Amino acid sequence: MVPVRCQGLVICCLLLIIIYTFVLKVYDLMNIDIITGKICDRQSIIGKVNEWKKQGRKIVFTNGVFDLLHKGHLFSLSQAAKEGDKLIIGLNSDSSVKRLKGESRPINDQDARAWLLAALTMVDAVVIFEEDTPLNLITSILPDVLVKGGDYTIDEIAGAKEVIANGGKIVINPILDGYSTSAIIQAISQ
Repeated sequence: MVPVRCQGLVICCLLLIIIYTFVLKVYDLMNIDIITGKICDRQSIIGKVNEWKKQGRKIVFTNGVFDLLHKGHLFSLSQAAKEGDKLIIGLNSDSSVKRLKGESRPINDQDARAWLLAALTMVDAVVIFEEDTPLNLITSILPDVLVKGGDYTIDEIAGAKEVIANGGKIVINPILDGYSTSAIIQAISQ
């Protein structure tokens, strides 16, 4: 026979486990809402950007495929986020990636890629675009800072002249050597 004190302790422990599990589930649901709330269409990002600009926030924009997220991507996004207050990522749609990278890409579909990016704390918004370049998206929001990684020149960056004409600046971040989606795909296939 279990003493009454032990029975009470067992019941208290079970109640605490139930409450803790409930709190974790609510927290998980809140995180999902935060993540999905960062994924925007073109119209909603224009509204967010207008609101952020009214608040005096410095808007940073970068773009890419972000197919297999790796350390190089995280480095680049962290560097981009340092350029302002709000970081927006333009994400190539699946059809855009196929045109740019070939029929075997993307590995992850646009929804999965958007979710992964939106889950990052340094990212404030993710917008999927259908075109091969984010020029239309960039001219819709006119960020304060346009960031591109790699060995681009300003002349090669879609939207650069429009951002500069609007008083913004262009930043070209260095690439973290040794990290690339193509290298990861090649290593996996061997």
